[in-house]
Amino acid sequence: MTSGLWELVLRGMWTTVRLLVFSAALGAVVAFAVGIARIHRRWPVRFLAGCYTEVFRGTSALVMIFWVFFVLPPAFGWQLVPMWAGTLALGLTYGAYGAEIVRGALGAVDPAQKEGGIALGFTPGQRLRRILLPQAVPEMIPPFSNLLVELLKGTALVSVMGMGDLAFSGNLVRLALQESAEIYTYVLLVYFVIAFLLTRLMRGLEHRLKAGLR
Repeated sequence: MTSGLWELVLRGMWTTVRLLVFSAALGAVVAFAVGIARIHRRWPVRFLAGCYTEVFRGTSALVMIFWVFFVLPPAFGWQLVPMWAGTLALGLTYGAYGAEIVRGALGAVDPAQKEGGIALGFTPGQRLRRILLPQAVPEMIPPFSNLLVELLKGTALVSVMGMGDLAFSGNLVRLALQESAEIYTYVLLVYFVIAFLLTRLMRGLEHRLKAGLR
């Protein structure tokens, strides 16, 4: 490939990484907010959180991208750039899956730990911060690692908006060179390397959290 085509692929990789970081950050905020709301003592809060989870888990991420990019902006009289439309759609969708991870991990904490917090006079917020989350977060890391890799692969969906991510850039290079096997092999390898680095990073974070807990 020429230097210009390599530059196009590198720009696409950088766009994919940025989209991954932004949507993962939004997804993490959504996951913890909705996951904690799922175990709230007030049933309306649990009900609304459950509705959110079911809606976003039950809809296609691709259709959600279309909806956020083509349907939502005209309804409010403004336009989203593809990066933020992709971030919003992917963050909200994968955040719903993450919320179930948070809910499950919090629910798996030994009930005796919760009862101990009550006996010490902790408020619900204090029990959450001092007892539940420190024990639950290390258990969330492995499923969050898998979800992060799935989110990485989901970033390729934004190419339907004409966004110059890695998949879109790779396809442009393929059309320019008329060479599918070589280009798509490069793209697959780049996705694999990013996913491998993510899993190693998450595994290191898991070990540090568990060591701190011990």
